[in-house]
Amino acid sequence: MTTIGLIGSGNIGSTLADLAVGAGHNVVLSNSRGPETLTDLVNRLGPAARAATAVEAAAAGDIVVVTVPLKAYRKVPVEPLRGKVVIDTNNYSPERDGHIPELDDESTTVSELLQEHLPESRVVKAFNNIYFSHLGKLQRPSGHSERSVLPIAGDDEAAKRSVAEFLDSIGYDAYDVGPLSEGWRFQRDTAAYVEPYAAPGSQYRTEVQVTSETLKEKLNAAVRYRDM
Repeated sequence: MTTIGLIGSGNIGSTLADLAVGAGHNVVLSNSRGPETLTDLVNRLGPAARAATAVEAAAAGDIVVVTVPLKAYRKVPVEPLRGKVVIDTNNYSPERDGHIPELDDESTTVSELLQEHLPESRVVKAFNNIYFSHLGKLQRPSGHSERSVLPIAGDDEAAKRSVAEFLDSIGYDAYDVGPLSEGWRFQRDTAAYVEPYAAPGSQYRTEVQVTSETLKEKLNAAVRYRDM
């Protein structure tokens, strides 16, 4: 049984916690406001979930999900994450995060920033390109004809295998986009971001299956911000 640590318990974090518990994992949740603010969520998730501080969640997780606003990435604890697989769900929003020069000039990517902050961790980018409500509804058993695929990117092959296994357990196939530097292909405002998982004309209210063929097409259509 795997323990999933969550640094951040907002829409994506709480949805992943729900999926993880449903798949038989334990979860340790944290947020910036303290464990006592997570009581309702923990009670809803049941005995496989508990609340903790970010440091405690980082230490407890076999896999740790960082799902905080990008502006807070430097507050992610370094020591307890050494050697661990870390999933980064982040996107860059200058309106929220302030301007980050190396992202504005596209000399690096969001997940490479986190990897730089966590030099001895093994960062894998995932779950950043799907709306949380779609993430919570599109999961299907392995082999199901309506199973969807999610992109991942990372520099460590073993870490990507671990994340792909976690995705499989919660109802998704993984599509390996390559190293972290290729994570821009499914960042905010690209063709692979959010829209493929939303039914056309539904105003994001209805989710739709995304196959590996569709995702590959969207990834190949990705355009750098400077070329938009």
